[in-house]
Amino acid sequence: MNWRNDGTDDEDKIIYKVVVNPEEQYSIWPDHRENPLGWKDAGKSGSKKECLEFIEKTWTNMHPF
Repeated sequence: MNWRNDGTDDEDKIIYKVVVNPEEQYSIWPDHRENPLGWKDAGKSGSKKECLEFIEKTWTNMHPF
C-alpha cells in the first residue's frame, strides 16, 4: 500500500470553509462540520488550496499575541 501523499487523495474532494476566532486567527475547517467553539465563518469556502490562499491574502498579522 502506498502511503505517500501525492495530492490525489480524498482531501482534494473536501469542501472547506475559512473560520476565524476572537483573536483574529484564521484556519480551515470542513464545510459540512459545525465550527469549533469560539470560531465563526470568515466568508470563504472552497478547496483547501483556495481557502489557504484566501487566508494568506487576508490574515495580515500571523504572529501570536
